[in-house]
Amino acid sequence: MSAPPPPHRPLWQRASWTAAGLACLVLGVLGIFLPLLPTTPFVLLAAFCFSRGSERFETWLLTHPRFGPMVADWRARRAVPRRAKQLAWATMTLGSVWAGWVMPAPWRWLPALVCLAVAAWLWQLPDADPR
Repeated sequence: MSAPPPPHRPLWQRASWTAAGLACLVLGVLGIFLPLLPTTPFVLLAAFCFSRGSERFETWLLTHPRFGPMVADWRARRAVPRRAKQLAWATMTLGSVWAGWVMPAPWRWLPALVCLAVAAWLWQLPDADPR
């Protein structure tokens, strides 16, 4: 049995979802280079937004050689590749240490607390099968 077709959304909603997906994808790509921005959650959020806004962008993301398998594993089993988890933990740790060094006293622990929450959430997710 096939899934029912997605509901038709007005143009302004599809454009809003697509714009949000593009913004998330840009943040995800920036997260490859900036330690406090995790790539995986932003790419997964972009896929969610594209599924509501643009079938073309969703198909592109699902067939992308780097991001597609990650999104497919997430949709099938809510799984994240172990390597992505390890890289996220490492970059969040480095980013938190750097933020603790440069931020003023009352705020310096905030990035570490947020990263700790994200790390705990990632820890409980199943590992995706290696390809």
